[in-house]
Amino acid sequence: MDSRLAMQLNAWLAMDPDPKTRQELQQLQQQGKDDELAARFAGRLAFGTAGLRGKVGAGPTCMNQLVIRQTAAGLGQYLQRQLADADKRGVVIGYDGRLDSRRFAHDTAAVLAALGIKVRLTREVCPTPLVAYGVKLFQAAAGIVVTASHNPPQYNGFKVYWENGAQIIPPHDSGIAAAILQASTTNIAVMSLTDAQQQGLLQWLDEDFHQHYRKAVQNSPLLQASFVNASSPTAPSNAAALKIAYSAMHGVGAPMAKALLADAGFHQVYSVAAQEQPDGHFPTVNFPNPEEPGAMALVIDEAKRHGALLACANDPDADRFAVAVKRGDDYQMLSGDQVGALLGHYLLQKAPLTQRLVGTTIVSSSLLAKIAEAAGGACYTTLTGFKWLTNVAMAKQGPQQRFLFAYEEALGYTIGDLVWDKDGLSALLAFAQMTAQLTAQGSSIWQQLERLYRAHGLHLNRQVSLALQPESPAIGNWLRQHVPRTIASMEVLSVTDLQCGQRRFADGRVDSIALPASDVLIYQLSQGGRVVVRPSGTEPKIKCYYQLVEPLAAEESLAQAQTRADARMDAFIRQHQASLP
Repeated sequence: MDSRLAMQLNAWLAMDPDPKTRQELQQLQQQGKDDELAARFAGRLAFGTAGLRGKVGAGPTCMNQLVIRQTAAGLGQYLQRQLADADKRGVVIGYDGRLDSRRFAHDTAAVLAALGIKVRLTREVCPTPLVAYGVKLFQAAAGIVVTASHNPPQYNGFKVYWENGAQIIPPHDSGIAAAILQASTTNIAVMSLTDAQQQGLLQWLDEDFHQHYRKAVQNSPLLQASFVNASSPTAPSNAAALKIAYSAMHGVGAPMAKALLADAGFHQVYSVAAQEQPDGHFPTVNFPNPEEPGAMALVIDEAKRHGALLACANDPDADRFAVAVKRGDDYQMLSGDQVGALLGHYLLQKAPLTQRLVGTTIVSSSLLAKIAEAAGGACYTTLTGFKWLTNVAMAKQGPQQRFLFAYEEALGYTIGDLVWDKDGLSALLAFAQMTAQLTAQGSSIWQQLERLYRAHGLHLNRQVSLALQPESPAIGNWLRQHVPRTIASMEVLSVTDLQCGQRRFADGRVDSIALPASDVLIYQLSQGGRVVVRPSGTEPKIKCYYQLVEPLAAEESLAQAQTRADARMDAFIRQHQASLP
């Protein structure tokens, strides 16, 4: 072991408060596994989008007790520098059901209390959306959730909300990261939670906090069965007759999900017992993400047993929502784009004319924008991630155009300004209410989707990650030097390069783009086609998001159009891939 690595290791061992992780590092040292130790000390776990996320283990590149304490100290000190009343306003802290989440949350509270910052800490596990809600409720300086969302069991994370209740964006992300780095060079003071409570620096958030969120959902006009917009009368909801199967995916969503549905009159809700309780081992799924193949198998089986129309799931921290809908004798998953279009249309018809601002991301379907335009609303587009969707919504909304709805294709949705982050609980409720409404009208989810496609075109979207040859040139540079005139026989109408903030049209015009700089290229094609390319800066691979828009002939069924569109999409992807180096 070289002397620099030995110094780093010894310094870390001297500060690490956890005997388990100290022993882990000492064993690696005794076994002569210098390469593994070098990897553990090759920098720090990066604080970036939404905070930290990584594998639990020993050393600065993993999630562990010392990293958590250093992160909490850096965040606390940054808050004190940025907000004069940060100590008094305090921080809301919640945590999910992962194996280390409770301990990491308590450590965070102990560090912040030692800095003199008031902490409101959930006594038990808590859905992520409730913490975002709690920041607004208590007018807190910040919020923290210890969660790794839908990542595998060996992961955990530290998610941060700013005082506005939304995820942090620049410059706060880099400011907090710098403060963490500075804090990591010092000994971190902690205060016992008993002492913190006695000194008025700790308030436990119990069941009444959860009930406050529940009441807020009940009182939200957008989450009522009846329409807000009196000019759009509709048949009453058919909630009592709707059967719903539900899975919490071994997470924390079940109690609140079932309560919200029951409050709205949905009494035939069948929860998957094997997945209802929080379990950080996630024993019944290979990957606790509803998007993954097989992850929805048990809830679909539950739906079949009870003849339910919907098979719904939240991810383990309940900020995402997934649904499979009965179609014939089986169940078919809706994509995030399909759910986003359906909920967007439903809410646009439901909301008053002064609340029709909706948002989506550059890689999501363009269908929502067309639906919003037809409804007299406005649709904005951001980079991927809810930190952009909600912060941009706050900046764009005004008295005559309040925010209504936003979504991203990765199963994230938010409704109104109750929670300035994705909320799988309110999305579940809204989708159930929409389904009941359609059922009462003698219609269905599939018929509604077909109506949207007939009005605006069948929007087909796919995401593909492409591994390139190791000897391939730097793909981002190559793409910028080789601008195609056509892709899959569709004319390239414009190329948007978010790295330089410009959109270049085929006729030579150039526009500026008001989006943060990002290594992303967007090819807008004729016939509604689109390719969004996100090159990797470190590996020979790219992530591509494809869109096709297919018109439906009057005599053509949706199934026929879908078959035609699928074949065209397969050819589109093949031809685009063949054009790459």
